[in-house]
Amino acid sequence: MRPMLINCVAYQDGKKLADIPVEDISEYVSRPDCFVWVALFEPTTEELDQMAEEFDLHELAVEDARHGHQRPKIEEYGDSLFAVLHTIEREPTAEGGDELVTGEVDIFVGANYLLTVRHRTHMGFASVRARSEREPELLKHGAGYVFYAVMDNVVDRYFPVIDALETELEEIESHIFEQGTARRNIETLYALKQKVMTVKHAVDPLMEATGRLYGGRVPQVCAGMGEYFRDVYDHLHRIHASIEGIREMLTTAIQVNLGMISLSDNEVTKKLAAWAAIIAVPTMIAGIYGMNFDFMPELKWTFGYPLAVAAMVAADVYLYFHFRRLKWL
Repeated sequence: MRPMLINCVAYQDGKKLADIPVEDISEYVSRPDCFVWVALFEPTTEELDQMAEEFDLHELAVEDARHGHQRPKIEEYGDSLFAVLHTIEREPTAEGGDELVTGEVDIFVGANYLLTVRHRTHMGFASVRARSEREPELLKHGAGYVFYAVMDNVVDRYFPVIDALETELEEIESHIFEQGTARRNIETLYALKQKVMTVKHAVDPLMEATGRLYGGRVPQVCAGMGEYFRDVYDHLHRIHASIEGIREMLTTAIQVNLGMISLSDNEVTKKLAAWAAIIAVPTMIAGIYGMNFDFMPELKWTFGYPLAVAAMVAADVYLYFHFRRLKWL
């Protein structure tokens, strides 16, 4: 089993001091210009309570992190922040396609600490840690910079998902006008729409929350990082625009497929009406001559029967070619 405690590292003046045990956290966070970054993966209640005690976390934020399944948000608790981000990962299915799996990252940010708690996602932040340690000048900003780096990493992971959804939509569109595929296309389009909504639910609330980190009254832990959080907001705005574009294309594609089904049904109706008319003419003539009245025209004629049959055939031939010319048959 993967350990719940992934990392516990102390930094000072933009440089890594050491990997430290959890018991020493309170010692390091009390030092000036020092902060501790702890990463947890699906911690137990006891482990999360221990972190809450070490960092003096707000009980409401801890309660949200303990239960998970939160809406993306960024909340202030005094001089600290609590953020919830959704991760989206593509996983293959047994049918040969893929599905989107939503995970969650809860982030506690204070002046001298940053705690990340991951739920239902196996994509860690080792690359973020390596990037931050390669940029000591930026790491001097402390936990606020690491908070930005984690957010930026999560948001950047949305771009490949959006690209995959656009590719999937283009593949469906290439089959829209193929005969007999309309109903299957609609099922596929609705499945794609569900994926798009999954990404939208992760992006839109976070977009609103991120806008408060660089404009107006900025939280103290994010002071001096406005341009960086504005960059995250710009990325979210681009993703939001892509989502809206895909949704519009999905709506149009679904309407086109419904129109194709309606046209197909109309074609069937026209064919049935044409054949009904062709069958009705001989049925009418035969019905008249089958009434067995004594005084009927041509009843005693020698050629009465062949003439009646010939009239039926001639009428049906005329109707057949007439409907062919109208493209009903």
